[in-house]
Amino acid sequence: MIEQQLWHPVVASRALRDGPLAVSLLDRALVLWRDHTVVHAWADRCPHRGAQLSLGRVLTGVHGARLECPYHGWQFGGQGAPGRCLHVPAAPDFVPPAGHAATRFEAQERHGLVWVRLAAPGDAVPALLHEPPAFDAAADPAWRSVLCGPYAVATSAPRLVENFLDLSHFGFVHDGWLGHRGHAQVQGGRVDEGPHGVTVASAQAWQPRAHASASTGVPVDYDYAVPHPFAAVLTKRAGADDPVSNAIALFIRPDGEEACTAWFAMATHNDPASDQALRDFQDAVFAQDRPIVESQRPRALPIGRLGPVRELHGPADRVSAAYRRYLQRLGIALGTC
Repeated sequence: MIEQQLWHPVVASRALRDGPLAVSLLDRALVLWRDHTVVHAWADRCPHRGAQLSLGRVLTGVHGARLECPYHGWQFGGQGAPGRCLHVPAAPDFVPPAGHAATRFEAQERHGLVWVRLAAPGDAVPALLHEPPAFDAAADPAWRSVLCGPYAVATSAPRLVENFLDLSHFGFVHDGWLGHRGHAQVQGGRVDEGPHGVTVASAQAWQPRAHASASTGVPVDYDYAVPHPFAAVLTKRAGADDPVSNAIALFIRPDGEEACTAWFAMATHNDPASDQALRDFQDAVFAQDRPIVESQRPRALPIGRLGPVRELHGPADRVSAAYRRYLQRLGIALGTC
């Protein structure tokens, strides 16, 4: 299953503190915990008697951090011996063999989120997103990043990505915010398709508010990158005389065929709005999107396989058509029909 070979966001980094945290990814129960700066993602099941490790606690001491099972106190190692059982309190002289270990998965932190991959990648499977320049504070510290969400949505992850890529709904769903009914025409830009995703250059839509602190309407150029089936990044350019630059990344955790959880990572340059104002703006925009995307039927995205569901396409749908072909090339089944 290719979806298990992809990196997926599972929770905001700020939600993972001193203790273990239970999460779910692709119907698998996981426990996340921190060993100083390293994040671990394990199956949420003690290999001894099957208790949830997320009900235990993180121990720190001279021997490093360990995760303790809540049932019999078995201790599993962090960085030095990841996943290995290192101590059995009921038999303190017992030296657990290598097979006495928790099931481990790859985990890392990017964009303020914890990402997990359940299976080793095969050929041509997208890796974790490369750092878009706007989100790379090391390259340009003038950029500020703000994470918005999580947003639990009753639709498939592909439906939500396609909505993010769709400029032509701005004048209707976001009338007065991101678009205007009287300026509904959009320019599709240049769409490029490759084995590792879709890119769009210089798509354009008229916006009454180019960013959270804007007060006048202007044509806005959009560049898109879709380097992952369930993620996309846009960069907005409102003109040479506009000092504010914005980029927004959509990261989605698929929670099933018809459910997902989304985060928006916003990167801004010279935007005077506070972090909270940016979050409030994104909350308001997504509140307009939510009832529409949740109303779409089927909730799974029709990508052209044989079946009873067909959707019509228009000239403004070139980007979404390219995205659907990308899903077909990868063989994505989750959230599609």
